[in-house]
Amino acid sequence: MTSKLAVEFVAFKDAGRRARGKKGSGEGPRTLVVFAGADLAFGPATAELLGEAAETVGRSAQAASFKGKAMSTLEVWAPAGVDADRLIVVGCAPKEAGAPPAGAEMMTLGGFVAGKLGRKGDATVVFDLPAASEHPAEAAAELMLGLRLRSYKFDRYKTKKGDDAEPEGALAVRIAVADPAAAKKAAKAREAIAEGMNIARDLVNEPPNVLHPEEFARRARELEKVGVEVEILDVKAMQKLGMNALLGVGQGSVHESRCVIMRWNGAKKADERPVAFIGKGVTFDTGGISIKPAGGMEDMKGDMAGAACVVGLMHALASRKAKVNVIGAIGLVENMPDGKAQRPGDIVKTLSGQTVEIINTDAEGRLVLADVLWRIQDQYEPQFMINLATLTGAILVALGTEHAGLFSNNDELAERLHVAGKETGEKVWRLPLGPAYDKLLDSKFADMKNVGGRHAGSITAAQFLQRFVNKRPWAHLDIAGTGMASPQNETNQTWGSGWGVRLLDRLVADHYEK
Repeated sequence: MTSKLAVEFVAFKDAGRRARGKKGSGEGPRTLVVFAGADLAFGPATAELLGEAAETVGRSAQAASFKGKAMSTLEVWAPAGVDADRLIVVGCAPKEAGAPPAGAEMMTLGGFVAGKLGRKGDATVVFDLPAASEHPAEAAAELMLGLRLRSYKFDRYKTKKGDDAEPEGALAVRIAVADPAAAKKAAKAREAIAEGMNIARDLVNEPPNVLHPEEFARRARELEKVGVEVEILDVKAMQKLGMNALLGVGQGSVHESRCVIMRWNGAKKADERPVAFIGKGVTFDTGGISIKPAGGMEDMKGDMAGAACVVGLMHALASRKAKVNVIGAIGLVENMPDGKAQRPGDIVKTLSGQTVEIINTDAEGRLVLADVLWRIQDQYEPQFMINLATLTGAILVALGTEHAGLFSNNDELAERLHVAGKETGEKVWRLPLGPAYDKLLDSKFADMKNVGGRHAGSITAAQFLQRFVNKRPWAHLDIAGTGMASPQNETNQTWGSGWGVRLLDRLVADHYEK
């Protein structure tokens, strides 16, 4: 992971000073970033900082037809009267007159600014928006989060740089605000979220010859550094428990399967029931005996994005000392077509005691989750369980890459996820469950099949999972369209997005911390 970014908060009165002792100091241009609303309206601190230079900026804006439209910029090099090599005026006129940007919009704005700054030099961002935010410290922290997320780059395996590669170096950014102490305090939790998202991104981006189940489990154990208790179940332990559905998926691989259970105990009452997050971790999915087509199969290294999110989320919650008890559990397997591999027609007995007829070995993620879900609900009796999985291609057909599919047996939990999605920009869309869909899983030879046929593929996959939650409040997030290969945007310029960390952190913070 490459993210050479130093950030500090300073007072407006210090916005004009240069960075001292920062890695970016003296490398690359010194940049001043200010914000303007419609018709080049500046905030009072910005107007004072620019002084007489505001007139020069006005003439430049007129010549460039710059109107302050959101996500537009005016760049002035060697601006007269400004102690900087470059002045960037960023438009942030709200969609509705007088309305301050929401949190997700501030994060996006931060990513946009980071994209304009490049990857080296010194920059001062004057956080003085024309439309004042109700919570300026929180808004500044969201801007910082956008800067952090945009600065991520996965290039550890590149030994040669192309002619158009960005120059190596570091970027030092000062964010000038009215109350630096309040902004720094608000940013602390966002720093933890950024770290968690970047951990998830690293995991998704890693090649499958590096990140096999054993290595994934080893990296999950590194959460012990931030106070998370980590238990790793190997094949023998899972055999003893009866986790045959999970083990069946990985039996064709030379890499042994693992189940990792992570615990963060942050609640004031030690015996408070935990909340639980479960992730699918297929470190590479060939489809097994029901092998996938060759085209695009390399993307199946990302079939563990759900597990990556859970690890990143646990890091974020522990790092910001969330006041809640949390269980994070991931099932880690590699699905390969070896002579020992599971076959279509096999019948496996799950940890729950229910039997499953394997119709298609490429419907493997639900088998992994079935045993982990049952283990968590039975052992920990959580307040709720939320699982994340790159589970079906059908969800891409239904929702594309803008929303994750949401399925739930609990209306309150589903609504809370929906609201958290709107607030963070990690959006979800609820799809139905019902007896008619469930009937499609009926088997002639076992309690159920692992696929329900061509129609409603995402729904029947969710119906399958629901059979292993034992009526506990539960939600399933199908992130096949959002967790990997999702479109790049202002805060994500990498293949593995880290999707879900912000969503679930917000859910916990808003409703389950006491």
